[in-house]
Amino acid sequence: MTRPPEPLLERLRLRLAAEGGALAEPAGAEPELLLDEAALAELSGELRAELLGAGPLEPVLAEPNVTDVLVNAADQVYLDRGGGLERAPVRFSSDAAVRRLATRLASQAGRRLDDAVPFVDAVLPDGTRLHAILPPLAAHPTISLRVLGRRRLGLPELVRLGAMSEALAELLSVLVRARLSLLISGGTGTGKTSLLAALLGEADATDRILTIEDAAELSINHPHVVSLIARGANVEQAGAIGLAELVRQALRMRADRLVVGEFRGAEIVELLAALNTGHSGGAATVHANSVRDVPARLIALAALGGMPAEVLLAQAASGLDLLIHVGRNAAGRRQVQQLALWQRQAGTSPGLVWSAADGLGPAAEEIRLRLAEAGLSCPGLLSPGFGVSAGLTATVGPTEPGGSR
Repeated sequence: MTRPPEPLLERLRLRLAAEGGALAEPAGAEPELLLDEAALAELSGELRAELLGAGPLEPVLAEPNVTDVLVNAADQVYLDRGGGLERAPVRFSSDAAVRRLATRLASQAGRRLDDAVPFVDAVLPDGTRLHAILPPLAAHPTISLRVLGRRRLGLPELVRLGAMSEALAELLSVLVRARLSLLISGGTGTGKTSLLAALLGEADATDRILTIEDAAELSINHPHVVSLIARGANVEQAGAIGLAELVRQALRMRADRLVVGEFRGAEIVELLAALNTGHSGGAATVHANSVRDVPARLIALAALGGMPAEVLLAQAASGLDLLIHVGRNAAGRRQVQQLALWQRQAGTSPGLVWSAADGLGPAAEEIRLRLAEAGLSCPGLLSPGFGVSAGLTATVGPTEPGGSR
């Protein structure tokens, strides 16, 4: 069907928004528009998507494997199915149409987006993360959508998708059962959230898990999970409740495992305090380029909460155990790349346990000792000479999202 002129579509948008119901009556009042029932149904669906959904992005967001949808301009729309960015087969009619969609999505999230406030970072009602920015801060109205994982992925699914081998999955499962505190690092879209959710699914069924997040991204296959979600400020810039406050509240809720979806600031102070006062088995994620970069990143975040660097390092040495770094390989596939152990001597760099490139590292023996202390048998991957390639599968299957932050 040939798309009707934009002025006519705008009149129909206004009529449909005001009158609701079917499009037949508003369309019948337009002498320029002669449509059969099939064409009318198609146009009605398109307009409803623009009024109530994501407009031209609706079919892209509905695809099962999409993790990100990015609009750089009206004719530049990209998506990520887990294997890197690719051009999407959709476009907007104009930059004005992109701006209308961005403004409406911001409104759905209870936020403002206009010339006075030309950017927004919010969460849509379905959990999708929205960022939008308007000219003159960008050359064109720009939209970034991070799609919530549609299904739960366990360690077996991550093995099947090529993120790790069965031997590495076995080791990680044992480390979770040993109640080691976990910190997962990586860049944006490398699968930190997917891995964290899969690992928490290995926790004992009697554990009470409390998760604290900016947006409800963690989908954990476990019978006892309580999710706390931060609240942003309203249009009057009041009423915000941050992650740090939610960590304090979670401490009063009889949690067996405290989980922060992502360290962003002062909440690191609260969680480290909890991990040092009997709350073992906690977990979090953080943005970092490698395990060696994590201490510097944590120092910067702790400074936002007023914690000096030397105190942070001492608290981390006492409260954190295992670092897991995830990234993308040369083909753009997500994979676990490094495991490291926080040394119990404050100020010491994390010791490498295993890497995809080199196999076992010098801290592997310390992991064996900690598992022995917990009364757990040593997995095969920690056996000397087990092999570098044991950490990853030889063939990598299609990547699917499970929350890809």
